[in-house]
Amino acid sequence: MSAMPVKITVIPNGPAQVEAEKFEITLTDGSTEVKEGQIWLCRCGKSKIKPYCDGQHKTEGFEG
Repeated sequence: MSAMPVKITVIPNGPAQVEAEKFEITLTDGSTEVKEGQIWLCRCGKSKIKPYCDGQHKTEGFEG
């Protein structure tokens, strides 16, 4: 059985949605986190929980 591919969807004026059965995120400090299912990555740069989205794009008026 082959692994499902990672699907990345850029949400207009919002985050990037990442979907996969299982994937690894490498953080800026070099540590890693294994995730499953769906996560949303910040694109606006204002999230307080980077690299993950916390919805700040909505109040900041992010366009992109």
